[in-house]
Amino acid sequence: MQIGPHRLPNRLFVAPMAGVTDRPFRQLCRGFGAGYAVSEMVTSRKDLWHTLKTSRRADHTGEPGPIAVQIAGTDAAMMADAARYNIDRGAQIIDINMGCPAKKVCNKWAGSALMQDEALALQIVEAVVAACAPHGVPVTLKMRTGWCAREKNALAIARAAETAGVRMVTVHGRTREQGYQGAAEYDTIAAVKAALKIPVVANGDIDSPAKAQTVLRDTGADALMIGRAAQGRPWIFREVAHFLATGEQLAPPLVLEVRRALLAHLHDHYGLYGEFTGVRSARKHIGWYVRDLPGGAAFRARMNGIDSAPLQWQLVADYFEELADGHERLPAAPAVQPTGALEAR
Repeated sequence: MQIGPHRLPNRLFVAPMAGVTDRPFRQLCRGFGAGYAVSEMVTSRKDLWHTLKTSRRADHTGEPGPIAVQIAGTDAAMMADAARYNIDRGAQIIDINMGCPAKKVCNKWAGSALMQDEALALQIVEAVVAACAPHGVPVTLKMRTGWCAREKNALAIARAAETAGVRMVTVHGRTREQGYQGAAEYDTIAAVKAALKIPVVANGDIDSPAKAQTVLRDTGADALMIGRAAQGRPWIFREVAHFLATGEQLAPPLVLEVRRALLAHLHDHYGLYGEFTGVRSARKHIGWYVRDLPGGAAFRARMNGIDSAPLQWQLVADYFEELADGHERLPAAPAVQPTGALEAR
């Protein structure tokens, strides 16, 4: 799998998700077998570039390449400036966001709202490609199938983007109108793949190794992008890789392996955000990990009242240590509630 000059180790990608795919999470997923990870979207508004939120999103310290940064906005010149700004800070690939369905993004005509104005969308693509070309930085595009069921124009935009110099296109198999509701459809992705010479990536509802295999078969896509299914389950990438290579399901991870991974993730998370913000933003990650585990609901509820990073870290360590006493590998579904620390928490 190749994006411009960058050869990727595999075709399993982490989807950019606002508030989720920060540097610690990207590195976590890569450690579990993801071959490529794109940053949370960075705004094209210059007045926000020096805010703490943007500086954290643009933090790639210690991150292996290629470093891919997603930018979002509605003005071609501003998007070009945003591309240059991020290249100066280490970006090796620039991804244009035309896929975010969030109202606060779409209400400003950014994200997937751009698909309603194909002329503007193309202007932005051309401006970003022109800004990146002198630096040898390839441009990619992530989008949806269209704005709504009556306006599925992913194929038209993908063709225009390829002509303008985009080096890879990712398509989420839903319209903006759908948000994350209903089932993703893959016919549109297959049509885009059939029409383009550049790599096409399939995204949407890829939540198991078997589903990954089906989506690859049905779309002919060059790669898969996984988002929500990796929340609390970053080892899905190695599970998918193993299944695609052997046709066999990989055993669930060892509980103690999950414990080590989550504790290391929390350490990196606190390092990026500091204790006050880090403890609060870590709650969702912890909740995703334990949501289907014995005592998970009670433990998650207790986490919501913890404000200390050392205490949060230690409670997570204790939870998984006790879980390991009764389970060598991560249980696939809720079991009988154990007594002791798990139940108390």
